[in-house]
Formats: sequence, structure tokens, C-alpha cells
Amino acid sequence: MATASLSTQIQPRSPQGGFVNEPFVDFKTPENTRAMLNALDLVAGQLGLEYDLIIGGRSLRTEGKIRSLNPARPAQVVGVHQKAGAEHAEQAMAAAFRAFEPWSRTPVETRVSLLLDAADIIRTRKFEFCAWLTYEAGKNWAEADADVGETIDFLEFYAREALRLAAATTSIQYPGERCELFYIPLGVGAVISPWNFPFAIMAGMTAASIVTGNTVILKPSSDAPTIAAKFVEVLEEAGLPGGVVNFCPGSGASFGNAIVAHPKTRFIAFTGSKTVGLEIHERAAHPQPSQIWIKRTILEMGGKNSILVCADADLDSAVEGVVASAFGFSGQKCSACSRAIVEAPVYDVFVERIRERVAQLTFGDPAANPSLGPVINEAALSSMLAYIEIGKQEGRLIAGGHAPATGDGGYFLEPTVFADIAPDAVLAQEEIFGPVLALIKVDSFEEGLAVGNNTEYGLTGSIYTTDSASKAQARREFHVGNLYINRKCTGAMVGAHPFGGFNMSGTDSKAGGPDYLLLFTQAKSVAEKL
Repeated sequence: MATASLSTQIQPRSPQGGFVNEPFVDFKTPENTRAMLNALDLVAGQLGLEYDLIIGGRSLRTEGKIRSLNPARPAQVVGVHQKAGAEHAEQAMAAAFRAFEPWSRTPVETRVSLLLDAADIIRTRKFEFCAWLTYEAGKNWAEADADVGETIDFLEFYAREALRLAAATTSIQYPGERCELFYIPLGVGAVISPWNFPFAIMAGMTAASIVTGNTVILKPSSDAPTIAAKFVEVLEEAGLPGGVVNFCPGSGASFGNAIVAHPKTRFIAFTGSKTVGLEIHERAAHPQPSQIWIKRTILEMGGKNSILVCADADLDSAVEGVVASAFGFSGQKCSACSRAIVEAPVYDVFVERIRERVAQLTFGDPAANPSLGPVINEAALSSMLAYIEIGKQEGRLIAGGHAPATGDGGYFLEPTVFADIAPDAVLAQEEIFGPVLALIKVDSFEEGLAVGNNTEYGLTGSIYTTDSASKAQARREFHVGNLYINRKCTGAMVGAHPFGGFNMSGTDSKAGGPDYLLLFTQAKSVAEKL
């Protein structure tokens, strides 16, 4: 991969007009169907290629390798990647640290222009990137399109936010002084991204870092590093100087821990499990010899999200919202609905309606565009099956529960629903991160709200009701970072639904919102006496 030098100047250009979310692709139209099938064929011819580490704009190869597999066909290698170890941490840090000073002094308009150019490149090749997500992450066409669209949105939105932040000033001018307030970058950051939104979340955290003037050591998930490599190629095509983003797939236990602990690491942006997030937070809190700052952690972790269905709800809408939230991308979203809390007067009807609706879902190879594709790997499938066995003891299995065998050995799990689950049951408390839904009966709205708040998480939640008083109470008391009323609890849109949760769901970073870039900067106040 060729890279531009730090002296390369990108022609600055301002965003034209206000931010608008990237439209979803309508795959029902013949031309879009053909375009997606052609993209799948195109990408199929590139599967199994080898990708290098990129450190300081230079390509490196290692003895150890990471093989990214298609979860629908595990014998199919999507990409072969170098495995960065602890010995590469110092190289990556040195490169990022060297690049920081010139990049931090690059005009914000130039950095903004790079993000906009990257967005244009991705938009032009949207179907191709969708195909990569289908092969590497097991996403059906709509889920892949949503991931690519959100990537474009993050680039476009953070570009505009960077210009807004650069124009910030003090609210008053003190008499006799010239007062300024401006936001400067932090330094070198570690971006540790997940496999479930391997394009959007990875690109969003990286884009927010670099548009504010920081440099990055990017460690993508070992389950989906190829799409991250493709993003780095896009940045290079857009003119990103070497060393600003250093691409380092590797082990969390060796390379990841070494970067988090490094005394020159200024911040860590992480999305993933609660367990790993807390480990990063704890490791980052311990100052190392020669470290002169408190490291900042930007953490988005898990969820145990609920949809509360009130007795006065539109059941048609509620059923669709619960099913979409619980089983979209096989429930592998931190925002997914894993608990439907249903008031007693409509509970029995709701259970039957859910059973009927889930029976209509299809699953299989995501290249064929079913409702559900595979789960990400064998370990995840085994964990989900263990939870299903627990669920059989805790409630009544009304749908799914099996891992069907396929000729290609894919990691498939039927959409699974348990009824009559107690609010304190394992299935009601622990994050499963798969297509397993628990139905909980409550006697009143107040009890339902209490159950909705009874976990250690606080990411997303939804309520279906026509009662204005219930809506108002949920606004006040449903303790989640993202609350939705009469709609599903997944599908946060950049700009409209700043995303991040409370409690053990993370630091409430509010990605895609007006406060997010502040997390990657520090504010400096300057007053000059006239």
C-alpha cells in the first residue's frame, strides 16, 4: 500500500451544505440486486489475499498470522493478516509519535477534506464494501449496507463537527482582555475495534481521532481485520500521510495490552465486551514510568436491552420492533433487544404473535440474503448453546433452540425465544450476544419499568405505548443512554441518535453526536491583556 509523506498537502475543501444521513439501498430493485451480486463475485475473487502490517507507512510481515474466516463457510479464508505482538508495540508507537507533531499542526480544513474524500471513495464503492462485510462478518445485504452507510455518516458528520469545534470561542470577552478557547489534540491513541460493526465503529473511532489531529494505532478485531485493512487503503488513497494511522492486527493479550500500557499512549477508544473494557480501563489507570498524563478511556461495552410492551401498545408494531431488534444480525449488536417485558393483559397474545413472526424468519448463507446469517465463530456459538440449555431450565422454549448442521460447517443458530423468564434469571441478566430472546411478564407499567432497570447495563431501551404519562415517566426513569418510543431499540442514526450507554455499558461516549469529538481533544484557554 503506497502512502503519502507527511509533507503531502491535501487540497482543502469545505463540506457542502448540512449533514444528511446516507440513504439505505433498496435491494428490491433489480439494478441494486445485480450490483450486489456483481460485488459479491468481485470480492470472491479477492478472498484469501495476504495483508501487511502498516507502521509508519511501511509494510511489515510477521511469522505469526491471523486468518479471517467466513463464518458461513469457515473453510473459506477471507484474508491472511500479520499478527502484531508486543515487540511491534514500540515500533508502532514510535511511528505514531513521530507523525503526531506535523499532523496535529495540519490545518483542520485539510484533515476535514481527507475525511470527505474517504467518504466519497466508500460511497462510490458501496456495494463492494457491503460484499466484504457479507463474507467476513456474516452480514446479510441490509445489515451490510447499514454498516457501510454508517461509516460514510461518521466521516461526513465528524468532518463537519471538526469545523464547528475549530470555530469555538469563549462565551464572553472579559473587559481589557482578548480571550480565546480552542481545542487541541491529545496525542497518540489506541483504537481497539469490534467485529460486529467492523467497518462503521472502527472507522468512526479512527476518523474522530485523526480529524481532531491525533495519530492512531489501530488494532481491529481478529475476527474481522480485512475490512479494516480496506479502510486503511481508502485513507491512503485519500492522501493520509504515513504514521497517522498504523494498522496492527494482533493479540489483545500481547500487542493490545502493550499499547494500552505504553507510557506514550494518550487515549484508548474501545468497543467490545464489558470484561475487556474494564480490563483496559484498569490497565490504563496505572501510570507507567515516564508517563506524564492521565490516560483517557473512551469505552463502549455491553448491554442487556429491554423493550417494554404496554397493554395499550400497537401490538403489530411492537412485534415487528422486538423481532427486528432481537434478531437483526443474529442479535450480535450491543443495542439488540434481549428482553421483551410485556404487561400481563397482552402477554399471552404477544407470545403467540412472536412465535408466529419468528417462524417466518429465514437463516443461511448471508450471500443469499436471508433474514439471519451465521454467528461470528465457533466459540460464540458454543456459548449461546450453553445459554439455551440454561434457558430450558428457566423458562419455556417457544421457538428455535438448535444449531442446524450445514454442509459448509457454518456457525448457524436458529432464532430462539423463551417465554416465562423471571426478571432475575440468568437469561434475563447476562449478555448473550446472539439470537436469543427472553419474554418476561409483568403486572403493570411500573413493574415493567423496574424490570427494565434491573441489570448492570444501561445502553438502549424501548417502550411501546400510546399513553403520554407513561412516555413521560419512561423519559425520566428508564435509565438507558438511548431510549426509543414506539420503535425498535437498534439502528441508531448518526447525528439523530448520539450513541452510548450508562452503568456497565460504558462511558456514554455518545458516538455520532455533538459532544463526541471533545473526547479526543483538550481545551486550552488563552487570555491576553490588551
